[in-house]
Amino acid sequence: MVGGTVGTLADDQLGLAAVRVLGADVLLPSVLTRRRPLPDDLAVFQRAVLTFAPGATSSETTVWSHWGMTQTLHRLDAPATGPGAGPDASWLEALEWPKLTHQLSILAALAVPGADSAVAQVAADRPVDVARGFVRAVRRRDWLQAAGAGRWLSVIDGVPETLGLDTGLEFVAQMAGADARVGLHVHAAQHIRAESAVNAVSAGGRG
Repeated sequence: MVGGTVGTLADDQLGLAAVRVLGADVLLPSVLTRRRPLPDDLAVFQRAVLTFAPGATSSETTVWSHWGMTQTLHRLDAPATGPGAGPDASWLEALEWPKLTHQLSILAALAVPGADSAVAQVAADRPVDVARGFVRAVRRRDWLQAAGAGRWLSVIDGVPETLGLDTGLEFVAQMAGADARVGLHVHAAQHIRAESAVNAVSAGGRG
């Protein structure tokens, strides 16, 4: 559920703008639990996608954030055009690891199980760099960036075991206090990691 005032958001431009700012994470509970959202929630989300489509001068992160929302609609089988392969992400590939981590943290809403995008592929190709970025963000007390990087680390392989990601996520959540955006990314990462562990155990038992 998006919130307690879902029924009023469809005609509320400020409310729609808030949905657009949060992006695909508005429907994150449905994505993680694989449950279809309430019709009103889905309608508001779709309205925000249509109302705030990126323009010709929009930044790469804005374009990708909008694509992520379209991808979410596609995942949930809502009436929407399929997202296709996604926008160009070559601008990420050449970034040094601090800037890469910064950009990935802005696009942390794209870090979901089974993520299939060029951004997710860049992250998957550079797990050590993202891990370095996570540590750097923690040391700089940039909790939002650390949480976003930690979320990406929860969905990619090759993360160094020495990183201690679970402990790191707990530390970030504790230090960030009541910051809702940090809490969202941390809880998403923890949920994804817990589900991955359960699936791994189940797969081992079947083997």
